[in-house]
Amino acid sequence: MLCRISDLRYKEVINVRDGSSLGAVSDVEVDTVTAKICTLIIYGKCRLFGLFLREEDTVINWCDIEMIGEDTILVNMRPEVRDHRKRNPGLLGRLFG
Repeated sequence: MLCRISDLRYKEVINVRDGSSLGAVSDVEVDTVTAKICTLIIYGKCRLFGLFLREEDTVINWCDIEMIGEDTILVNMRPEVRDHRKRNPGLLGRLFG
């Protein structure tokens, strides 16, 4: 099955270890030297309509991906060892934080 990066953006990510839904793929990181996808990024959910805070992003390494299906991506990763990254705060968070 061939898949474009734009097709990955809307696929739901499921952790096979505990059956939890991690969210939908929001972005990917590509190594420009080797032209390979390194990680999938799921943006954190907005809090208070996205004005004040945003949860941390979830970063999934390519080696943790078990299978890419039509609608879902199955990953095998321990929930307590997820790599999180901070993103920019919301509008009011930037103004007042």
